[in-house]
Amino acid sequence: MTYSQTTESLYRVVISDEGRYSIWPEHKDIPWGWRADQKVGTKQDCLDYIKAVWTDMRPLSLRQKMAETASDKSH
Repeated sequence: MTYSQTTESLYRVVISDEGRYSIWPEHKDIPWGWRADQKVGTKQDCLDYIKAVWTDMRPLSLRQKMAETASDKSH
């Protein structure tokens, strides 16, 4: 039996430079372009957390562009 089969794996919530959320095995280095969020827990705990906090699925660059467009139209 492997370690992951005998214990419940821990995950960390990570956020990309574009503001997208994902989970990553807690024991692995976080990939380039992502940063750690404070949440660490079981896979389901992390997924539940993401569901609660990630309310705008649009990438950050799109949100910024839409805000610029809205600002330009108001002038």
